[in-house]
Amino acid sequence: MRQPISSQTPETLGAWLGERGEKPYRAAQILKWVHQHFAADWSSMSNLSEPLQSGLSEAFDFSTIELARKQGDVDATQKFLWKLRDHQLVESVLIPASPALYGEPSDRHTLCVSTQVGCAYGCTFCASGLDGFKRNLEPAEIIDQVLAVERAQGRAGERAINNLVIMGMGEPLANYDNLMAALEILNADWGANIGARKITISTSGLVPQIKKLAAQPRQYRLAISLHGATDAVRNRIMPINRKYPLPALAAAAEEYQQAKSGKLTLEYILIAGVNDALDQVAPLAELAHRLRAKVNLIPYNHVDGLEWNRPDDAIQDVFHEALISHGTLTTLRREKGHDIDAACGQLRLRTEKELAGTNG
Repeated sequence: MRQPISSQTPETLGAWLGERGEKPYRAAQILKWVHQHFAADWSSMSNLSEPLQSGLSEAFDFSTIELARKQGDVDATQKFLWKLRDHQLVESVLIPASPALYGEPSDRHTLCVSTQVGCAYGCTFCASGLDGFKRNLEPAEIIDQVLAVERAQGRAGERAINNLVIMGMGEPLANYDNLMAALEILNADWGANIGARKITISTSGLVPQIKKLAAQPRQYRLAISLHGATDAVRNRIMPINRKYPLPALAAAAEEYQQAKSGKLTLEYILIAGVNDALDQVAPLAELAHRLRAKVNLIPYNHVDGLEWNRPDDAIQDVFHEALISHGTLTTLRREKGHDIDAACGQLRLRTEKELAGTNG
């Protein structure tokens, strides 16, 4: 199988070029076309000779993913469903920012990227793991989600994505090595050149990997998918909490915060009758203050086949205001994209059911 071009480094690509009598500087030219000019194909790399373009085409895959389905408009939230080389499906979501999303101006965009096909961690409210865990994504499959979305925006080398959130399908820290390899290239000045502080890695609470992340040199931001401020609530909806309960998770997050001194986010999906009662406010506020963290409140997006529902807007507002009254930095993020299968993994599941019906 041909190697993906997007996961090549200047060293590996330079060695390939050297074996063919090409000058080493060609590696930088090729990688710039791939990661910064968002070239659409080999032939658009206009400062390369046709024989070199042909050689690259024979040796490397231009992309490991292809678009299977897209939902949403250019000026709104867009969801992309990608087909991988083994015909598995994963999702990415491009979100236009607003003052309530990471504090960025509304002309900026955040891309939410997947790291696994399916998920093994079994959060009971989530669509990503409903069909089980299939496999980890390779570094190129993570990188290619970013590059393909950039190409789809059609800005001819002008970056459309300002922030990356590693919060799509799967548990990112369960695919730690491949994720770190991908982020090295996305962060590198010869690669996509996305600043480390513009990249947020989410986890449902894998304590050893949080500590490992704290020890690595990059200043990536950390988001914890908390969704419950007590062990009783997290045990009900997040099986990972039985292995790494809140005291252990909080200690690991504190270690990360002390090592990085950056912004830490607590993601809290509000689920009707599960975690939206006011008895969750005080422990949530206490944890946020301890970690110097911001709380993102996200009303639940209903998933077909699951029992959970979204709280009424009035309940969301009361919970939000109660957190503010405790002095907690918090935003209530009314999710964009209800009409595009907004819950992560839902477009994939719907598409797979349609394909199974067609093939059956």
